[in-house]
Amino acid sequence: MEDTGKTALFEEMPVHKAVMTLSIPTVLSSLVMVIYNLADTYFVGMLNDPVQNAAVTLAAPVLLAFNAVNNLFGVGTSSMMSRALGSKDYGLVRRSSAFGFYCTLIAGVLFSLFFMILHNPLLHLLGADAETMEATAQYLKWTVSFGAVPAILNVVMAYMVRAEGASLHASIGTMSGCLLNILLDPFFVLPMGLNMGAAGAGLATMLSNCVACTYFFFLLWKKREDTYVCVRPSMFRPDRQVVTGVCWVGIPAAIQNLLNVTGMTVLNNFTASYGSDAVAAMGIVQKVNMVPMQIAFGLSQGIMPLISYNFASGNVKRMKKTLLFTVKIAVSFLTVVAVGYYVGAGSITALFMRNEAIISYGERFLRAFCLELPFMCMDFIAVGVFQSCGMGEKSLVFALLRKIVLEIPALYLLNRLFPLYGLPFAQPVTECILCVAAVLVLFRMFKKMEQKRSS
Repeated sequence: MEDTGKTALFEEMPVHKAVMTLSIPTVLSSLVMVIYNLADTYFVGMLNDPVQNAAVTLAAPVLLAFNAVNNLFGVGTSSMMSRALGSKDYGLVRRSSAFGFYCTLIAGVLFSLFFMILHNPLLHLLGADAETMEATAQYLKWTVSFGAVPAILNVVMAYMVRAEGASLHASIGTMSGCLLNILLDPFFVLPMGLNMGAAGAGLATMLSNCVACTYFFFLLWKKREDTYVCVRPSMFRPDRQVVTGVCWVGIPAAIQNLLNVTGMTVLNNFTASYGSDAVAAMGIVQKVNMVPMQIAFGLSQGIMPLISYNFASGNVKRMKKTLLFTVKIAVSFLTVVAVGYYVGAGSITALFMRNEAIISYGERFLRAFCLELPFMCMDFIAVGVFQSCGMGEKSLVFALLRKIVLEIPALYLLNRLFPLYGLPFAQPVTECILCVAAVLVLFRMFKKMEQKRSS
């Protein structure tokens, strides 16, 4: 079954139109995901209780750890599927998608079990203390103990649907859950509803992820004769080609995410020593900064099927055009956002909590964090290109550079030199260096590909 409509998007459609077709739905779904994360912070913040808001912040690394599984089986499987499509190996596409689906299901169950068994030491590791322990535990009960499987599965299924060019359907599935979460939050969190506080935000998140999964199952059933995404148990045959192809890209992507969790945990632990007001402010700023970050991430993930397909089919010229067009859009937009954040930092923080101490912290934190935005998009796009081309080793090197070599040591050093207020400058310093490295590596990579193509 060869769908000429799908191949036309990858092979014939003008680059700017193909990038927009794939990226706009991905960016929109990424933005909606950030908005629903902000909704948790916003509605919990309406309680005007720093402890409840700190609970959502302290729990964030665990939810971010979901992305390790998302990246392993989402990024890995989608890259393998798109490369197989470019090679016209449709049987490999189906086997890869079945492998990704069932491995995700197993991993989600194991994640829940692991947390339920070890939740007490994990809460201490996250930086929870006697004041914030109970609220953090209640939030994580719903989002992890009961919610890990739907939270992870709906993201991986979106990756697989997007791999064959159905970016709009992938985004509708993701956004349906996110929008429901925004609607449920005030009912579960606030006194006018069930008054569950942070726990209510967790329950709303779990239910919304279940709805998103339901959408994807219905979509695959409806398109069962017209899709390469396969979840039939009979196709779950983890042969060497599938396992190697998925894991070579997925494992470095998962490690990258685990390192992000480590970096966030280190940052939160440093911040926790300055009190719950500082933690609440840091959490608000991190989530506000996630809006432009997710735009850059959405662009990098949106173009992955296009890069993967043309890499497998040998169309280096189209790959290069795709990359350059995406970089122009991303850098221009994020520069404008960075200026807006810097100017309006205090007002933006005040939207989430009417607490003068938290607003003061947040203003200074956001002005530091936003400096990374124009540089960060180049790093994200470069890693997306590496993952698209099956170059897992390059994305792993960048992940190690970002967290182990640069950001975590910078957190220690800057906190010692400028207590608390030095912490948010660690990421801008890191991203400036990685931006230069990304440009150099991509330039050499495309030069080698062009030389190989012409020889």
